[in-house]
Amino acid sequence: MNQLESLRLAALDLGFDAAAWVTPKVPTQEIQGFETWLENGQQAGMDYLERSVARRADVRTTFAPTKSALVLMVSHNHPIPEKPSGGTRVGRVARYAWSKDYHSTLKPVLQQLEQVALSMGIKAKACIDHAPILERGFAVRAGLGWVGRSSQIISTELGALTTLAVLLTDLELETENPHPDRCGKCTACVTDCPTDAIMTNRTIDSRVCIAYYTVEHRGAVPLELRRKFGQHLFGCDDCLDVCPWTKHTGRFSNLLEPIPALVFPDLEPWFLQSGTWFEKHFAQTAFSRARRKGMARNAAIVLGNLADEQHLWLLKQSITDVGWEVREASAWALGCFEHHKAQKLLETALQDPDPRVQSTAARALAGEFRAT
Repeated sequence: MNQLESLRLAALDLGFDAAAWVTPKVPTQEIQGFETWLENGQQAGMDYLERSVARRADVRTTFAPTKSALVLMVSHNHPIPEKPSGGTRVGRVARYAWSKDYHSTLKPVLQQLEQVALSMGIKAKACIDHAPILERGFAVRAGLGWVGRSSQIISTELGALTTLAVLLTDLELETENPHPDRCGKCTACVTDCPTDAIMTNRTIDSRVCIAYYTVEHRGAVPLELRRKFGQHLFGCDDCLDVCPWTKHTGRFSNLLEPIPALVFPDLEPWFLQSGTWFEKHFAQTAFSRARRKGMARNAAIVLGNLADEQHLWLLKQSITDVGWEVREASAWALGCFEHHKAQKLLETALQDPDPRVQSTAARALAGEFRAT
């Protein structure tokens, strides 16, 4: 057995669901596609991506000895656990956030794989998605799957709910085995997207993407998108859940075990506790990306879409939150109610120190945000 196969099998033994080799050369069209996406402004507020174009074009800028890459895939297509009791547990969380943050979970496993490579005399560097690498293109050329209309990697064995990592090595590799496209005529992901964020060229316009706004975006969410959020609290799996390959395939990785309290988080502490409390309790989760104010803002939008009177006490708390974006989202949410208590709270919000909150409260009192 050669070193390439030995290292691939070692990755599977460590818990990865799939692993395959690819050459490190990035095709020109992949970089051009990434640049076009940026030029069109479809990265929304993720301006940091513009600084990584050159590095993505040549992975040797990340690891100089690179001559090959082992692409690693982990499924997060978990079964839904039982909902914990107590608290206010409404809203939907994307499956990748059901476990502890995959960066911290996979890092020690990847370090073990690096050590295996070292023991074999192989120079190697493991990278998760914070490294400037076009992982999806690598996965396609390695034969692990194809880029679906949803813009996500789809595997015939694991479906569309997967996480990628890459091990860069100095092993020589010349051949590739790219995966054929298997979407066929299916457009389920496109038609199921609540905000029409999926473009015809298989990219995502982050400017209208629920996943972007609930995870990455700072500040207020565009008013015209809030109804379309439905119960999405953090991330969005709609285009991945509806994929036929997800429905009929998929294994559950032992590396990413779901935690019920993350699948069904209690919204109450996000309105009642401090940012310091939030950081302490969610430091090792994907929620930390959005921070307390982001999660409270998202929660307020979900509560507005539900318009359930039993949640008004929470919005009474959030309408005086320290974060203006939380107060503004809460004003919008209160505008989704017809209850007199909501009207009283909105009248108070007209005196908010932030004009953005005042404006939303005034529009809410005028009945602009009630469901028709």
